[in-house]
Amino acid sequence: MLALVYSCGMFCGAQGAQASGFAIVEQSVRGLGTAYAGSAAMAEDASTLFYNPAGLARLSGHRLEVGAHFIMPSAKFEDRGSTNVLGQSLNVHDNEGGDAGVNALVPNLYYAHSLSENFKMGIGVFTPFGLKSEYDRNWVGRYYAVESDLQTININPSAAFRISRQWSIGGGVSFQYAEATLSNKADFGLAIGQSQQHDGFGEMTGDGWGYGFNLGVLFEPTESSRIGLAFRSKIHHKLKGDIDYTYDDATARAIATAGDYVNADASSEVDLPETVSLGIYHAFNAKLALLAGATWTNWSRFNELRVQYDSRQPDTVMTLAWDDTWRFDLGLVYQFTGRVTGRFGVAYDMTPIPDAAHRTPRIPDEDRYWVALGGGYKLSDRVGINFAYLHIFVDDPKVDKQAVGEDLSRGALVGQWDASVDVISLNLAYTF
Repeated sequence: MLALVYSCGMFCGAQGAQASGFAIVEQSVRGLGTAYAGSAAMAEDASTLFYNPAGLARLSGHRLEVGAHFIMPSAKFEDRGSTNVLGQSLNVHDNEGGDAGVNALVPNLYYAHSLSENFKMGIGVFTPFGLKSEYDRNWVGRYYAVESDLQTININPSAAFRISRQWSIGGGVSFQYAEATLSNKADFGLAIGQSQQHDGFGEMTGDGWGYGFNLGVLFEPTESSRIGLAFRSKIHHKLKGDIDYTYDDATARAIATAGDYVNADASSEVDLPETVSLGIYHAFNAKLALLAGATWTNWSRFNELRVQYDSRQPDTVMTLAWDDTWRFDLGLVYQFTGRVTGRFGVAYDMTPIPDAAHRTPRIPDEDRYWVALGGGYKLSDRVGINFAYLHIFVDDPKVDKQAVGEDLSRGALVGQWDASVDVISLNLAYTF
């Protein structure tokens, strides 16, 4: 009975971020000002090695870009009848978790080096996935999630070659480090008919390295137009770490120990998805340019998440059944003077989560609508600054998880979030 109740009782899910799923596209301050519209064709600074490495071929001289994005997410849950497996209210503490969004500072650095007129190299250090969410430890959904923290660091050396005036190609390799922390409570008292009276708390941490690549091509049919196509590969991670338990009382400890819910080594494998991006850029004149783009992300790789333990505790399994997604964007760039640039953009970003039954409080994600403003100012011929602001409207994410199967011990979680994201970005660009 105990093994059945807790067979999937501890860790499931992933983290939310600013793009759909848990991707972070905030890799360029210039790009943020246009909601990253047409990023595969923009190719204006060294951050192009993230969006399309072929764009490096357009850059002259040596470029250094240092930027930071201050991300301010909000996710406030409203309970609408959550219960345990016995039909009893889970909201015994009258606690809906507070604001699960946690502010984060996401830095990035890019350097581009001209080896010759046609051959360029560069390197970028950035964070392509992750964010942190955290609820009160006694909130109504405590058996599903308390803390979810994913951090990645990607080191991406790249190179580009201009084949002709119209065609450029580029590519790079990625060395990616990932570190994750997942925690939630467990209702051990359920095994003796005393639900919510003998809780335990488990926290799993793990880290690991993964490797991948990115490729791109840039076509410039005229001096005022360009079309970019870029591919970024999946990256396989095997996160190794451990799970640590604490217990509210001696009864919870005894029940957990009997079921092998004890401190142990743990691991999980995950494929971070590949993307394909198409971007279009067209300058109508010396002042006004239009950008548009589309990005496909292979989120269907996330069919399930499985955590394995070196103890006799059964694997934790969560069925995700995510769908592939599309992102569409449109932006404008206006050159007010030789030193001052203005930017504007909008985007629509689909969620990979198919329905309320598959939504987890670790990622209260839904379809997103972006509105962005930005600008740039040249301090001199070599030094410039760029700034941007983004607001993301998130459709109210709903959850309807029932106390069956892998969610039996967690109970039924029913409700919705009021969610949104604000981002403020600033960078310094130096050409030499």
